[in-house]
Amino acid sequence: MEKLGSGDPQRIGRYRLLGRLGAGGMGQVFLARSDRGRTVAIKLVRPELAEQQQFRDRFRAEVQAARKVGGSWTAPVLDAGVDDAVPWVATGYVAGPSLHRIVSGRPGAPVAGSGAYGPLPGRSVRLLGAGLAGALQDIHRAGLIHRDLKPSNVLVTIDGPRVIDFGIARALDTVADGGLTRTGAMIGSPGFMAPEQVRGERVTTACDVFCLGSVLAYAATGRLPFGAADSRIHALMYRIAQEEPDLGAGSVLLLVAMALLVAAGAGWGVYALTQGAGGSTASSTGGSSGGGTTGGDTKHEGKNADGAVPSGLLGTWTARVGGEGTSTRQLVVEQGGVGDRVLTLTAEGPLDTGGSYRCVFQADLESASSSEESVRVGASRITEGEPMTSCSPGKPTILTLLPDGGLRREIASSGESLTYRKSG
Repeated sequence: MEKLGSGDPQRIGRYRLLGRLGAGGMGQVFLARSDRGRTVAIKLVRPELAEQQQFRDRFRAEVQAARKVGGSWTAPVLDAGVDDAVPWVATGYVAGPSLHRIVSGRPGAPVAGSGAYGPLPGRSVRLLGAGLAGALQDIHRAGLIHRDLKPSNVLVTIDGPRVIDFGIARALDTVADGGLTRTGAMIGSPGFMAPEQVRGERVTTACDVFCLGSVLAYAATGRLPFGAADSRIHALMYRIAQEEPDLGAGSVLLLVAMALLVAAGAGWGVYALTQGAGGSTASSTGGSSGGGTTGGDTKHEGKNADGAVPSGLLGTWTARVGGEGTSTRQLVVEQGGVGDRVLTLTAEGPLDTGGSYRCVFQADLESASSSEESVRVGASRITEGEPMTSCSPGKPTILTLLPDGGLRREIASSGESLTYRKSG
């Protein structure tokens, strides 16, 4: 982090700036802290972009969509000033080095457990792939395409990888083509682009999956799959569009299989492959509670006819929170298998500033055990919000049926919990 310069603002919205984190094609990134003490990363749009109405319209739409991404493997969008003189967006601050910094061997980011830099071991690549595929799934569910998945946009924390800068890159289309409808603008980073991007063709979610394969190949080998750009950017673009990637051999055979799945556009296939690698029945823990895996009963892996949620947890549950129970929480638990949406939470109550809020969240089943009346669900994503600024995605939680018939929902990483009672 660098100190603020003489020309840098001291505050953006309700945030006090602490330093400069970097800069990109859209603007500058600052570390900041809210009046309540929350640390965030704020991206401030370049002034010349702020003057373009098409960019503002797209930026507003992209920020609104990005707020709905509430997965375990992304840095959530927390706040934004889309109508300010210079637009900005605030995301959760992720304390960790980038994947590029780790693999390239830059100081300050040793590979965990090895004390060295360079390519990651096979198991770490598999876990990385599971987390990144999960992040892309959450991003795509929100109707977004990342378009710029690369090692510098993947931050590595003790809880696992986090994807940043999702969804916002598409706003830059307006700079390239002057409109909101065409999707053929070439947005991305050399060396980690899909052939469609290089050729200026329509960009779809399949492009993100291709980039995922390139990122994993880099993580495993330390080399760009199509070579470095150096000063011959056009030669690199040609190789991406026309030639096969150089994936090496040995610990990289797994990546060959991934590349085949990527070529077929099988994003979920990559996710399933990384989850099942090594012959274990592992499910992603969802970042906030640890970067490894949790064991599960093999009969609960994937969707089945009966589902994996214990029958005692099913139904509608309610709880009251806040002063004198002024706010309500309604929890609906449905049947499903691992990876299915099984939880819907509706939160309603008064705002401190007047008026009221209503937020609706959904979450997917991560793991379940036939021997216990409990399940683990992933981080919640926002599906409805009024006002949207009052709604923040939640962390992975554990649902447990209590002896007295109640249901406890506990945040896996902190142990905080709330008890619900069956409705009706």
